[in-house]
Amino acid sequence: MIDFVRGQVAHLENDYVVLDVQGIGYRIYCPNPYAFGTKSEETTTVYTHHHVRDDAILLYGFPTREEQRLFRKLIEVSGIGPRVALGILSGGHPDHVVAAVQQENIAFLTKLPGIGKKTAQRMILDLKDKLDGLGGPSLFDELPADVEEMDGLNPSWPEAREGLKALGYTDVELDRVWQQLKDSVKPTEEVDSVMKKALKLLYAG
Repeated sequence: MIDFVRGQVAHLENDYVVLDVQGIGYRIYCPNPYAFGTKSEETTTVYTHHHVRDDAILLYGFPTREEQRLFRKLIEVSGIGPRVALGILSGGHPDHVVAAVQQENIAFLTKLPGIGKKTAQRMILDLKDKLDGLGGPSLFDELPADVEEMDGLNPSWPEAREGLKALGYTDVELDRVWQQLKDSVKPTEEVDSVMKKALKLLYAG
């Protein structure tokens, strides 16, 4: 079992990061690869889940132990495999996912990529009492209770913002861009798509 990988960022794509560890490049699939930045001279630690199946050996990676643990809890739910779990974490901030499960907020969960009503119900049933210590309590009260409020929040923006900050953009720049962008971003839009739209506006000044 490979629990973490420590090295330098060699390459970034929309769904994975390549980490150079003493001359060997490890491809690690992530909810938001841009969270690891682009500075190849810096040493980066990625907490991983080592997944083995009949036709492939894959690594899934996360910036924190908490996110790694949440991913492992998610794939214990019937009907949720590693790819769907990765989509959940890319579509919603981990704290919000935990809060939604504990509050039985099906409206929020069904807005996440790959999650229908039955899967959302299974998540609540299987995980509600197993997520202690994985969420930020201060965020629980901020979770929107209904779909209309959630549409205005857009669950992808916090992850996209984190990735853009890792690229060197300031809070002021990102707040300005989000005000321009928020009305054109769909509630179910994925992180990489939101980042591309934001970068286009940032490049334009």
